[in-house]
Amino acid sequence: MRGELGFCKTGRHPIISSYSPHFGEEEPLVGTGGSGTIFVTNCNLRCVFCQNWDISHDGQGQTVAVSALSHMMIRLQSMGCHNINFVSPSHIAPQILAALPLAVRKGLRLPLVYNTGGYDRVETIHLFDGVFDIYMPDFKFWNPQSAETCLLAHDYPDAARNALQEMHRQVGELQLDERGIAMRGLLVRHLVMPGHAEDTSAIMKFLSSSLSPDTYVNVMAQYRPCGDAYKYPELNRGLEQGEYAEAVNAARNAGLRRLDSRRPRFMFEWL
Repeated sequence: MRGELGFCKTGRHPIISSYSPHFGEEEPLVGTGGSGTIFVTNCNLRCVFCQNWDISHDGQGQTVAVSALSHMMIRLQSMGCHNINFVSPSHIAPQILAALPLAVRKGLRLPLVYNTGGYDRVETIHLFDGVFDIYMPDFKFWNPQSAETCLLAHDYPDAARNALQEMHRQVGELQLDERGIAMRGLLVRHLVMPGHAEDTSAIMKFLSSSLSPDTYVNVMAQYRPCGDAYKYPELNRGLEQGEYAEAVNAARNAGLRRLDSRRPRFMFEWL
């Protein structure tokens, strides 16, 4: 609050990279009007393969007042978006909570989406109980060593498990309206990583047994080497189709019944 900058390089005021209707999210979020995404600059993780490196690592964005953040929400609503989707918001929880009453007084009525990498303190998620309608974490790695190497966060698996359980306690399984648009609940993403089939299998078992077999899961195939991934031989290639098929089978074998059905796209390593 005094403007001192820590790991997330953010002080009293949020830094926003962009905001707009987004049509690349999951179908229950996009619908016909798009998901109203607000891309928050900086991040509480340092994924070595990040596809938004300029935003999360380099800090590309503009410092804005809390009142401006509230105006973005209203603007997205006026553009016909189905929800307000905060992307990588973990480090600006106080600013979001300060902006929301202003937006509500201006007429905000859309569901709110907490779109996170999954590295969240339970105490932070407690602050959002009754505030966020939809939680959308990405559970990336099960193995602490993988998390340390790829995210620079050895405690990521424990943090993600605890956070997801609290998210599920608050909002339950994903609920859709008559149009198929998400209104409330948990939607989990898992970015399938090359060579990490064991992480995927363990995560899917956790989602089914510790949360619910009806947890809505997007098994994502769009990994490609970005950022510093070229420095890590095991990450310096695209995902192969067989690896993705194995990940989907792991989800089904774990008993998960609600998998996102969008057709995956692959980037192969040609030799």
